[in-house]
Amino acid sequence: MSQGQVNGKERPFTDGGVQVIARAIAILRTLRNYPEGLSLSQLAKEVGLARSTVHRIISSLEAEQFVVAVSASGGYRLGPALAVLGAAVNHNVRDQLRPFLQQLFLEVNETIDLAILDRGQLVFVDQISAPHRLRAVSGIGITFPLHCTANGKAMLAQLTEDQLRHLLPSSLPAFTPNTITNQQQLEQELAQIRAEGIAFDREEHTLGICAVGVAFADPMGTLAAISIPVPSIRFYGNEKRLVTAIQQSCNQIQQHLAAMQV
Repeated sequence: MSQGQVNGKERPFTDGGVQVIARAIAILRTLRNYPEGLSLSQLAKEVGLARSTVHRIISSLEAEQFVVAVSASGGYRLGPALAVLGAAVNHNVRDQLRPFLQQLFLEVNETIDLAILDRGQLVFVDQISAPHRLRAVSGIGITFPLHCTANGKAMLAQLTEDQLRHLLPSSLPAFTPNTITNQQQLEQELAQIRAEGIAFDREEHTLGICAVGVAFADPMGTLAAISIPVPSIRFYGNEKRLVTAIQQSCNQIQQHLAAMQV
């Protein structure tokens, strides 16, 4: 018999039950931003709960494989059971946002990408490819780095300093001569992205390819981003048009997602 049943009949959640669920969600959301895992003490500090409370909740989550141990000293990270739920959510998000991606594609006539932040990586979950022979193409399921892509930097700008410190490698790899490899310089650009609401990739990941990107949270709290990757020959001089289009699309998406949660 489950804890939600009495004599075979469903019983309503108590306020305490709802509180436990809220705390479990807070723990899972915190671990999402720390793919290498956190100890019980670190988790307790992050979510503002007693270590003993976090231990009880973690034990229940571990039994269902929502979290798994990563070290003998008591570290935990997200578990494989979430992948099944995540796949269903990603499919639903793609379906919900597809019309907005198509509308943006019709407006700019360039490739449109939808990506999410998953365990410290940028993962492409949907794409509408441009019809041009010279075009930017990635692919659904492919992962890209965060520090040198427009959608990745847009996501990073949504995170706290502590989350960034745990998420980014100590040494930022260079993909092109334009890649930002200095942490301080990246932090300055992220501050500008927060202020302006738009991120750029000016041939930082791939020479000859530029992009604009914006980020937002989906209904489950997962960071997502849409971006318009464009060959540099069609990018420079057209930035303002691309920025206006993608920001309008992001505003429409956020209004749509907010209406879903009412």
